[in-house]
Amino acid sequence: MSSQMDSGEILATVEASPARRVIGVGMLVGLGLVLLYLSMISTPGLAWQGFLLLVAGGALWMGYRMWHATAHRIELTAEGLLRCSDGTEIIHISDLQHLDRGFFAFKPSNGFLMRSKTAGDKCWYPGLWWRLGRRIGVGGVTPGSQTKTMTEILAAMMVERDAG
Repeated sequence: MSSQMDSGEILATVEASPARRVIGVGMLVGLGLVLLYLSMISTPGLAWQGFLLLVAGGALWMGYRMWHATAHRIELTAEGLLRCSDGTEIIHISDLQHLDRGFFAFKPSNGFLMRSKTAGDKCWYPGLWWRLGRRIGVGGVTPGSQTKTMTEILAAMMVERDAG
């Protein structure tokens, strides 16, 4: 769905700051390069070398994916739509069943967890948001102040929705 179709007022945004983006991607790429180096200079056997190469490739791939994912931002519109800046709909307020921003919640760093009434397609934007069935996590390399503001607005919208 395109962004022009839901061209309502944007109430809150969550996006990775350039410093957090570079640090997060840099750590993944650095880990991948160190593991690649270790696999080439000294390994106790072929199986360990294969394992190190596999994990190094995974870390480098994750860094690549995170770099592209964190170029986007999450927007909350006045119509109650949470969407990604590339047009991907994350959840409508009418479908939002539960919002968890607690300390012990299984949620991304500096983020929050939502549960929808219906299951959606699996989707993953490393460092920004993910969806697995009915669970949606927002956060990662995002600032906690932005996600806190978004959860407060979402909670108020849920109260308003439930009231009438």
